[in-house]
Amino acid sequence: MYYTFSTTGIIKLVQEYYGLNVTGKELEGYEEANFFLEDENGKKYICKVADDTHSPSFLDAQAKILDKLTRSNIAGHFQQVLKNKKGEAVTPLIFPEEIHYMRLYTWLEGKPMVTVTGTRELNVSLGNFLGKMDQALEMFSHPAMHRYIKWDIAQALDARAQLPCIKDHEKRRLAAYFLLQFEMEVLPQLPSLRKAYIHNDANDYNVLVENNAISGLIDFGDMVHTTLVNNLAIACTYVMLQAADPLQAAVEVVGGYHQAYALTPEETDLLYYLIAARLCISVTTSAGKAAEGSDNEFHFITENGAWQLLFKLITINPVAAQQAFRLACGFPSVIQEDDAYAPLLDNRRAHIGRNLSISYKKPLKIVRGALQYLYDDKGRTYIDCVNNPSHVGHCHPTVVKAMQRQIAKLNTNTRYLHDNLVDYAELLLSTLPSSLEVCYFTNSGSEANDLAIRMSRHFTKQKDVVVLDHAYHGTSTVAMELSPYKFDGKGGFGKPEHTHKALNPDMFRGPYRSDDPQAGEKYAEDVQRIITGLQQDGKGVAAYICETLLGVGGQIPLPPGYLKSVYADVRAAGGVCIADEVQVGFGRVGDAFWGFELQEVTPDIVVLGKPIGNGHPLAAVVTTKAIADAFNNGMEYFNTFGGNPVSMATGLAVLQVIKEEGLQEHARVTGNYFMEGLEKLKARHAIIGDVRGHGFFIGAELVRSRETLEPAVPEIDQIVEAMKERGFLLSTDGPLHNVLKIKPPMVFNKANTDALLAHLDEVLASF
Repeated sequence: MYYTFSTTGIIKLVQEYYGLNVTGKELEGYEEANFFLEDENGKKYICKVADDTHSPSFLDAQAKILDKLTRSNIAGHFQQVLKNKKGEAVTPLIFPEEIHYMRLYTWLEGKPMVTVTGTRELNVSLGNFLGKMDQALEMFSHPAMHRYIKWDIAQALDARAQLPCIKDHEKRRLAAYFLLQFEMEVLPQLPSLRKAYIHNDANDYNVLVENNAISGLIDFGDMVHTTLVNNLAIACTYVMLQAADPLQAAVEVVGGYHQAYALTPEETDLLYYLIAARLCISVTTSAGKAAEGSDNEFHFITENGAWQLLFKLITINPVAAQQAFRLACGFPSVIQEDDAYAPLLDNRRAHIGRNLSISYKKPLKIVRGALQYLYDDKGRTYIDCVNNPSHVGHCHPTVVKAMQRQIAKLNTNTRYLHDNLVDYAELLLSTLPSSLEVCYFTNSGSEANDLAIRMSRHFTKQKDVVVLDHAYHGTSTVAMELSPYKFDGKGGFGKPEHTHKALNPDMFRGPYRSDDPQAGEKYAEDVQRIITGLQQDGKGVAAYICETLLGVGGQIPLPPGYLKSVYADVRAAGGVCIADEVQVGFGRVGDAFWGFELQEVTPDIVVLGKPIGNGHPLAAVVTTKAIADAFNNGMEYFNTFGGNPVSMATGLAVLQVIKEEGLQEHARVTGNYFMEGLEKLKARHAIIGDVRGHGFFIGAELVRSRETLEPAVPEIDQIVEAMKERGFLLSTDGPLHNVLKIKPPMVFNKANTDALLAHLDEVLASF
């Protein structure tokens, strides 16, 4: 191996094969031994020795490409190849059991770019230099450069094999996301892009600088025949590592390159994803080396910087990057003017029901999602603080791949046998109490609530249902009849005769407050009042249904002991207890996997939706065997796509992600941190009347007065709009529409929390 070569030994070999008398010292190297040498005339050289894992043909290609470049119009930027006494560019060193290969190059002066402060002039100079180099190599070719190398961005998807070596859940998820985007956005375009013989490693250690300009480029060990624009993408990546404004730094490099060697719009449009892919190759390689126990510092030299840049990159809207790179080259804009929405809005009004509302005064056109981020068509990035259906994050790579794989094989109804249906049912049931043992799958939470009520009526032979005031359970006819939020609201049809409203157990503004240790039991008495009234009328109760934390009702955790008392009374009356976990379940509350566990109860029926499929149309009803048997009364229950193979693959992937990435614990820790921050804001801003919730189910009720509890409306709407302008998507809830609703994807992190709290602090200061 090369490490057996000493400086003294190299000096003798150089004298023997090249006739030079030199002094020298060993330099650090990644895959080869490197020695700095100087002859008696003060001329400097670098000697490189490779072991027999290196192809002599490829080493010859390195010499040939340097010969080509040292005869170009940028000749002074490259090392000259010294031939040995036989006129060979590569000197074989043959030993009894192994062979090594020695090369001698002239030394290039300059500081590595990593050691100097980047400037616009330097970035433009780098781009211009690379453009001239790639243009000079237009007619170059060498068969040895048609090879596989993992550092070729075109091979980025091979980095997936090392994703398991990344132990940090958030980092692994981030790298997997960008590799998924490479597969979807870049891979289909590769065949149509220009190919070239490129250096492939213009990193900030290989690029040399003098007088704020590029003086040279060294180390051609990674060169390959691949997509031309990859060479530029790599340079952009390493410039961005050190930059305060990474995108601007990359734009400067791109502009300089285009001046020297014209790019195409298709190439610039992919640069964002190519840069991300290069970073993914780097971080997965470092993770793989760490797993192997490597102590070579060169294996980890850019690891921290690469992760920092990946976390910055996901906050940059790809449309903004595409636009910036296009404008740097004088290409047409990809961002339309604000009034371009007019035709889309007109078509929506003409063909979509008018009562399907649009969020925000100035509508958003969201074109991409990335975990906890949303990107609009104007190039803006938004932190998603409210889209709880995307439970494990927008476009989570594990979920996306599971859906893709299954839909490429089969999607059909449940009248055929399929493992996914049973596998998912068993995995889902493993998260629930043992008494809940039968699953029915549907396409939406509304449909699931409808089915749950239907089942309760079969089981009890009763029709009347008890709900909470201000509750919302969906959009089907039956679900609307359970939703005071709808039937008591504008355009509502009023309370149906068989629906009965119990007090909303609101311990902030209800009759029993948080300072009352018996509040739960007192609110529960209102349910018993309804049951007693029904019994006096000769009726029974079919079901009691409530969310285990109230969503539309105001982001309200139930009082301690509330469900325990209610469930006991309902069951004593022969009714069924239904837990609506549509917005609450799957670890969102942090302290438990299911909201009902916070109340130390077990429902008879659990209704699941939204997070179960990460936004895919999937929902479920899980119940006891006794209720399922009663429902099996001879009439077939069939749902064409409830439980289809794709939905089940999706559900399996969501549960896998929640478990493997520790998202329940993440929700607990980060949610507590979030609420602590909101409490600090409450101490500074009187408009915050109450902060409440569990995990990532958070509400902040805004009031004009903490004494009168007058709701802060329209102030809350102005706050939501102001936060949207700052890049945070929030919403309002509650009977009085004065509660900030915060239910982000479960991958929302502490950095997102800090940013939101800082901006909210500034916004609230004006109220």
